Amino acid sequence: MTHPDSPHVAVIGGGICGLAAAHRLARRGTRVTLLESSDQLGGLGTFFAHEDQWVERFYHCIMPSDVSLLALLGELGLRDAVRWRETTMGMVVDGRHHGFNSALDLLRFSPLRLHDRVRFGVVSLLLRRLGHGRDLDTLRTEDWLRRLYGDVVWEQLFAPMFGSKFGPSFGDVPALYLWQRLGRERNVATRGYPDGGYKTIIDALRTSIERAGGTVRTETPVRRLHSTGGRSVLTLTGGEVLDADHVVSTVPLPLLRRIADDALATRLPDTDLPYQGVVTGVFFLRQPVTEHYWTPVLHSGTEFDGVVSMSALAGTTGGRHLVYVMHYTDRDSQLYLDDDAAIAARWSVQLRGLYPALGDGDIEEVRVFKAPFVEPVYPLGYLAARPPVTVDGTGLLLATTAHVYPDVTSWNSSVRLANDVVALLADQPAVTPAR
Repeated sequence: MTHPDSPHVAVIGGGICGLAAAHRLARRGTRVTLLESSDQLGGLGTFFAHEDQWVERFYHCIMPSDVSLLALLGELGLRDAVRWRETTMGMVVDGRHHGFNSALDLLRFSPLRLHDRVRFGVVSLLLRRLGHGRDLDTLRTEDWLRRLYGDVVWEQLFAPMFGSKFGPSFGDVPALYLWQRLGRERNVATRGYPDGGYKTIIDALRTSIERAGGTVRTETPVRRLHSTGGRSVLTLTGGEVLDADHVVSTVPLPLLRRIADDALATRLPDTDLPYQGVVTGVFFLRQPVTEHYWTPVLHSGTEFDGVVSMSALAGTTGGRHLVYVMHYTDRDSQLYLDDDAAIAARWSVQLRGLYPALGDGDIEEVRVFKAPFVEPVYPLGYLAARPPVTVDGTGLLLATTAHVYPDVTSWNSSVRLANDVVALLADQPAVTPAR
């Protein structure tokens, strides 16, 4: 339980990073208040009701290499609730469907010429090794992959895949990002999904925080953040004021700048990262469309760039097959600003075009969700430019997606960042208020 004389820490943001940080602080006996502006905890792990089940708005999975997340699930008594399955990858190019998992699949992959297929396979096997000892943080992804795979593979496969993820600057993303991602994933992979969905994890974290004496508040946006004398003052909705010895902010830096007062804003990192948002369509289908978990869609006339079949990982949802399609995009793009119903209608037509066996009556329901800040688009040399966690003299610590690099943005990297920030916070004494 929390100790009444311990420092008071306010955590801004109720996504997985904020929840993990508050959980860790409360278990250490720290007085902690978690503040979430929306009516749900979970960030990108938020959910909606479908019949008698809860469904994530954005797709997620757990990888066997997610050490920090799995350790957290162990603390919550949920590690054995993760169901593991072997999943596969498909590929749709020019409207044609291909498996993309084995050497035989690659030899049959007609979008590439035979010698490009062979080169692709050999380089892919060696890519992790080829990156060891190289300064990949200052090497453009396009330059690295063009040199290794050749122009054809880059232009036919990698350019549209990276373009869909990172927008116009896709070629400038550091090669270190791809190298780190390869350390977490592979085409044929064991993936996990928790019984009851990600809501189970979110609910368990809230219970843990509150049982340890912490406070969790939803629908409580922070309107203003002010620092004085090394302590923080948070102004909440309705003019309520909350004093804290320390603040851990997990919200994206552009959002933090909006709530920081002028004096604090000048002390925040001046790193101005662009962020990609995402538009996701969640389809409930009466029949499956693919046996593959993950299928990139290239050169096929669709607005979405990938298909994720959650049924391949988690089984059916209420007897329906759950499929996610998505397009990463800037939050100011026309697609992001478009009406949800219009997007659902267009994407339904496009999904049926990709999978002609899907009849009009097979799409039972479509839900469209948007998130404005999914992942930063990192510039070259970001390791040296990555902002510090501690904002000196303010009592403010930062735990954002801008800080997880070079790790891939995921629940695992967010939990690891939360652990690191809490460990750093434990070494900082509370500041005695001036009298």
